[in-house]
Amino acid sequence: MTKTVNHWIGGKTVEGASGNWGPVTDPATGAVTTKVALASVEEVDSAVASAKAAFETWGTSSLAQRTSILFRFRALLDANRDAIAELITAEHGKVHSDALGEVARGLEIVDLACGITTQLKGELSTQVSNRVDVAAIRQPVGVVAGITPFNFPAMVPMWMFPLAIACGNTFVLKPSEKDPSPSLKIAELLAEAGLPDGVFNVLQGDKVAVDRLLEHPDVSAISFVGSTPIARHIHTTASANGKRVQALGGAKNHMLVLPDADLDAAADAAVSAAYGSAGERCMAISAVVAVGAVGDELVAKIRERAEKIKIGPGDDPTSEMGPLITKAHRDKVASYVHGAADQGADVVLDGTGHTVDGYEDGHWIGLSLLDKVSTDSDAYRDEIFGPVLCVLRADTYEDGLALINASPFGNGTAIFTRDGGAARRFQMEVQAGMVGVNVPIPVPVGYHSFGGWKDSLFGDLHIYGNDGVQFYTRGKVVTTRWPDPSEPHGGVDLGFPRNH
Repeated sequence: MTKTVNHWIGGKTVEGASGNWGPVTDPATGAVTTKVALASVEEVDSAVASAKAAFETWGTSSLAQRTSILFRFRALLDANRDAIAELITAEHGKVHSDALGEVARGLEIVDLACGITTQLKGELSTQVSNRVDVAAIRQPVGVVAGITPFNFPAMVPMWMFPLAIACGNTFVLKPSEKDPSPSLKIAELLAEAGLPDGVFNVLQGDKVAVDRLLEHPDVSAISFVGSTPIARHIHTTASANGKRVQALGGAKNHMLVLPDADLDAAADAAVSAAYGSAGERCMAISAVVAVGAVGDELVAKIRERAEKIKIGPGDDPTSEMGPLITKAHRDKVASYVHGAADQGADVVLDGTGHTVDGYEDGHWIGLSLLDKVSTDSDAYRDEIFGPVLCVLRADTYEDGLALINASPFGNGTAIFTRDGGAARRFQMEVQAGMVGVNVPIPVPVGYHSFGGWKDSLFGDLHIYGNDGVQFYTRGKVVTTRWPDPSEPHGGVDLGFPRNH
């Protein structure tokens, strides 16, 4: 029986009224298991109106009220890790352990939001002039919207809404229509924690919903994570409509392996970072740059490990990698592997023919390894977003660094070396927002901010951490002078205010 996923507006489930529905498949079987409502413009307006009405009281609520609700939500989220992970596996396809890890990383931001009181303390300078004090405070911006991708249907929303509502905003989430169920489970847990109606809303939909949010006069800020072309469109359109925007785009993350590196550790890291979550993550390592003579040995070690990875349904505890999200995406990923040989690469592993017994209609693809890839090939230039690892060769550290810095993307990068001096140079010279030293996926912890450079980020502020608090609040400076009770009235002074 097909399940139906609707909206969550004003603290309750609201059935889709547009008449438009989208299919949600189980990637392991290829079967349509769910239909999801696709919002009309009128339904978007209803969700925003609910959030706007709730902001009237939530925006002036006490920090104690907000954090007490978030603490209860954190406990409920912790208790429901498995249930949320099961929803992720059923609709995204990633293995259960990976889905649990996603929830755990989202919990880090909830932890940060629970401690928001110290982040919102503000500043005070007394006696800047005679009996004049100056205070700097931060206030919520109003209704904010989050538009999130399919690859992390629980974690990425939790990069946004906990801080947004902790800062006093109300939130409208537009999750991916490919795996919408985790967002509704989260909404139910927030309601159970005591979050007032309308503070958090979930709007299911497609481009119609997104375009309306970008232009809606009552939406003050937009947070987005997705591909670079869409991120650029989100930033341009929402900014033109007077909104503050943080739009995180795509990536082509490089791992530079120097001749002195521990090649076993580097190969382990490359396999984990390239093929984990089937490569469907913006922090995946998709390009390894082997410096000097280590290339052949490194490729052999990566191949040896990759061939042992067990691919299967996400709910099978023995599976280490699941299927891709849709058949269309699976076919697109395969096309890069097929075209790589024609563009001069050595196809060391070709996973495009992989199937799983008993699940022949699933969106399966195996692990692919491409060696001696050129920088002008499609497999290198594009964000493939699948289990395809490109290996490039460089003669020197300087050549490898120049290759990485020439990429239009600047999300994350890593260096593997035993040389502290080389590592220090790399972290200072590489043009990327997140750098790992012998760490292949340098995703910052919750109290540091996440974001890239160049075509991987549009907007001034990164997501979560201190930047997240800055994004979801506006600064205000208040200058105060109270006359002393014994001070006589001094008359009118038309001169410029004096601070001395």
